[in-house]
This record gives sequence, C-alpha cells and structure tokens, in this order.
Amino acid sequence: MVEVKSSLGVNDVKELQSDLNKFRQFFPEYAQKQLYGAVAGIEIEEGADRYAYRQGLFVLAQAGETVSILNNPDFQPKNW
Repeated sequence: MVEVKSSLGVNDVKELQSDLNKFRQFFPEYAQKQLYGAVAGIEIEEGADRYAYRQGLFVLAQAGETVSILNNPDFQPKNW
C-alpha cells in the first residue's frame, strides 16, 4: 500500500500505519498475502523520511523526472 502526497509529513506516515493495521480487517481475502507499505512525496518534511524508514516503510521521492527509493540496500521492510 502506498501513500502519495505532494508534501509528506510525519502525520501522513502515521495515517498510513493506521490504514495498514486495519487493511486485513476490511480485506480479509488478502489475509494470507504479504503486505508492505510505502510513502512517497514530492516534498518531504524534515524527519518524515527517517520516521517512515524506522517504521519499516519504503520511502520514495522525486528525483528529477523519475522516482527513487531512498531506503538503503540493508533495509528490512515491515510485513503488516
């Protein structure tokens, strides 16, 4: 599940975490599937990227005309 914002803040990350926690309740047909989260922003408020990373979320940001994943190669995403 991906949360995309023009300006990404810590509260946006917290909202996504809440949605991820409720996902299987609303979509029980996916109970046996792996569920990962990601946040993306054109502008990322200070600290929001670090917070999302520490919560086990992928962090995506605009890089010119493309999008890049900011997580390092050692990152271990959380499976909700």
